[in-house]
Amino acid sequence: MKKNSKIYVAGHRGLVGSAIVNNLNLKGYTNLITRTHSELDLTNADDVKLFFSTEKPEYVILAAAKVGGIVANNTYRADFIYSNLMIQNNVIHQSYLQGVKKLLFLGSTCIYPKNCAQPMKEEYLLTDTLEYTNEPYAIAKIAGIKMCESYNLQYKTNFISVMPTNLYGPNDNFDLEKSHVLPALIRKIHIGKALENQDWKSIRKDLTKLPIEGVDGSSTKDVILSKLNDYGIKINAENKVSVEIWGSGKPMREFLWSKDMADACVFIMENREFSDTYTNSKEIRNTHINIGTGEDISIADLANLIKKEISFQGIFNFNTDKPDGTMKKLTDVSKLNALGWKHNVSLEKGIKEIYHWYLN
Repeated sequence: MKKNSKIYVAGHRGLVGSAIVNNLNLKGYTNLITRTHSELDLTNADDVKLFFSTEKPEYVILAAAKVGGIVANNTYRADFIYSNLMIQNNVIHQSYLQGVKKLLFLGSTCIYPKNCAQPMKEEYLLTDTLEYTNEPYAIAKIAGIKMCESYNLQYKTNFISVMPTNLYGPNDNFDLEKSHVLPALIRKIHIGKALENQDWKSIRKDLTKLPIEGVDGSSTKDVILSKLNDYGIKINAENKVSVEIWGSGKPMREFLWSKDMADACVFIMENREFSDTYTNSKEIRNTHINIGTGEDISIADLANLIKKEISFQGIFNFNTDKPDGTMKKLTDVSKLNALGWKHNVSLEKGIKEIYHWYLN
């Protein structure tokens, strides 16, 4: 890519897309195209066709997707498979029709089987049953991988798929009703720290910025304490604070700083082609690339890392009535490393940076 190449980043406001846009800006790319959902509905084929024929981007990074946690994925199954299939079908097909030089399609490591061998290699795709709760989303992303492969094989396009592990970073979702484990722990422990210090100014500031089920910073102390109690943030008569964590704390998870993920994506766009993603030319499959650290940590140890960073003195209550989920989910990143990229930010450094971002 040249610094003035016309690059369309779909989904530029999310955790993934915003990190990619920031990386491109820092590297001197000057001709980025973005559209909000209100400006361009990617599920609408006619709108996407008009956009591509008018703007004619040279490169496309497809980070737009309908995403959510376990409850949302399991409840709105039709919405998740429909929206994601429509988004990627429209963008990938128009990229082919308009002669886009290279496209990067972003998915998720939830594409792998529920009981996948560890660490998860690209070749394990479609070898067993998917996790039920997010099966519609995973199937959509698998379809995106196969769509990119198929267009490349039939039409000689240059479309590459990458599958990031669990991400965290600026513009993450800290809504306790919907957030993933790392941002949820940061917010819970931050509020717990303020509660043990009786720092109601910080508590009210936090709830004003992001209310919990309608409870905001203007609510009474009793109402706030009751709502925090619902989410497992409790204070007893001796001013000892406890924070509830779902499950046993034993499951192992891998986390990647979103800026590292963005750097990997831009590296691939700048330096690698579809032909670099496979070796067997007879049956070209599993061309996607895992993006991760290849390192994992237990949920309990993650909570203690965050506790140390925030200087929280309270205790954790592990609610074993709640599900643990898959006990281990680690990506094999040997393919990515062989292509010339390795992560840079340690989890300890990333937690420090994301907490600083959250406070500010």
